[in-house]
Formats: sequence, C-alpha cells, structure tokens
Amino acid sequence: MGARVLKVDGRMWLAMEEKSLAGHSRVELLREIGECGSITQAAKSIGMSYKAAWDAVDAMNNLADEPLVERSAGGRGGGGTTLTKRGRRLIEAFSLFEHEHRKFLAALSARIGEWDDDFAEAYQLIRRLSMRTSARNQFYGKVSRIKLGAINDEIELELQGGDKLVAVITHESTEHLGLQVGSEAIALIKAPWVIVATDETGIKLSARNRLAGVVSKLITGAVNTEVVIQLAGGNTLCAIITNESATDLQLAPGKPATAIFKASHVIIGVPA
Repeated sequence: MGARVLKVDGRMWLAMEEKSLAGHSRVELLREIGECGSITQAAKSIGMSYKAAWDAVDAMNNLADEPLVERSAGGRGGGGTTLTKRGRRLIEAFSLFEHEHRKFLAALSARIGEWDDDFAEAYQLIRRLSMRTSARNQFYGKVSRIKLGAINDEIELELQGGDKLVAVITHESTEHLGLQVGSEAIALIKAPWVIVATDETGIKLSARNRLAGVVSKLITGAVNTEVVIQLAGGNTLCAIITNESATDLQLAPGKPATAIFKASHVIIGVPA
C-alpha cells in the first residue's frame, strides 16, 4: 500500500449577524429555483423536502437585506417561484468566493505535503490543546509499560522530559482505548487529588506516583492554596491544599517539593 496523501478539505458558508445565511446546499437550492422556477422541483432535484426547502428560503429572505426569492400567486398554473436580482447576485458572489476558497485549500494541502511529519506532529498538538476538561493537570506522553491483571491493568506513562506516572484502569478500558506500549496517551489528574510533601524521610505511602520538583508558584485564596510544582522533566503540576498545610510546609517559590497521588486517581485518555 502506498503512502497516504494528507489533504485539507472544507465547506464555505456565508454568515450575516453571526447567523448562517448561505452555504453550498442553500446556494444549490437557489440555483435550481432559478433554473426551473419551482421550489417543489428544485427541492426534488437536490434531495431536499419541500418543507425544508421553504424553511431555508424563509431563513435566507429574513437574514438578507432584501428578499432573494419571490413566490408569485397564480391561477390555474399555481404561480411560480423566481429569484430576485439580489438572489442571482448572491449565487454569483458565492461561486466566486467558493472558487477562491478551493484555491486556498489546494495551496494549504500543497504546504502540508511539504511539511510531512512536521505537520502531523503539529496537528496532534493542536488536537491536544483543543481538549476541554475540568482537570487542572493534563500530561501528554507515551505508554512505556502495561501490566495486565484479571480486572485492572497498570499503565505506566512516560511524559515528555522523562518523568513517569502510573495509572490503574480496568482491563476493559485498556482494550477500549487500544493501549499498547508506544501508544500516545493523555493523563488527567485533578488538583485536589495531589498531595504535596517537602520531606519524605521515613514516610511510607501506598500512593504509587511521586514526582519530584520545585515550587514555582503559590496562589493563596481564602481557604486553599494553589501550589504549582515544576517537575524535573520540565512539566508543571498543580495541587490544591489548605492554607494551613501550605504554612506548615513552609512552601515558597524555589523550595523542593514532591507531588504525590494515587494511581487510581489518574484518568487515561487517547486522541480521538
């Protein structure tokens, strides 16, 4: 199988006052109305119901500064449907804009062909940045180890910079996400789930994840303090702790600190 060529595609539409005035399907409807003089025939020719066609015409007439389509009453012939001068000019303008739009997409596709792997990497980054979640901590990495269990699996994720974290998820989730060693994945950890420690000497904890770094920022609120820790690999991790805890730990920018959280508190996701 030859290499697949990545191209950019898209549809154009015109908007007025942030509402869609006309796109490809509506302009095709206008063209057909202009050719056959009947909204019934126009709707049939493009596979649209009569009601949907008239709803589209009404929407365009209402949004445009003057009617695009006029319906004339008739006698036995039942009248007809005609385009106004404004409607014909809209079709011409849309055709011109669409032509320029296709030229733009073709030029962009050509540039993508030049970028090859660089574009693919940038595209994946854009997708990650577009993700919306309430979790303050979002880490991108690759699966470095999977330990399968009867019910739960242990997933080790290596982050950019070399830091590693462990998540425990169900075996069903591992299969559903298609996880395997080398897979790209995203780890989500809510800030209140993170424990901050400044000295672990003599302390034994069941939490699997312990990421060392230094405090880079503190934001104190009425009850809680937001602690941002710069990890050794360069990533930052946010924790929410009480003001009393922040005072007891004598936290300050530049002070060494460790972020501790349970493997069961790590949510794993994959790019769609």
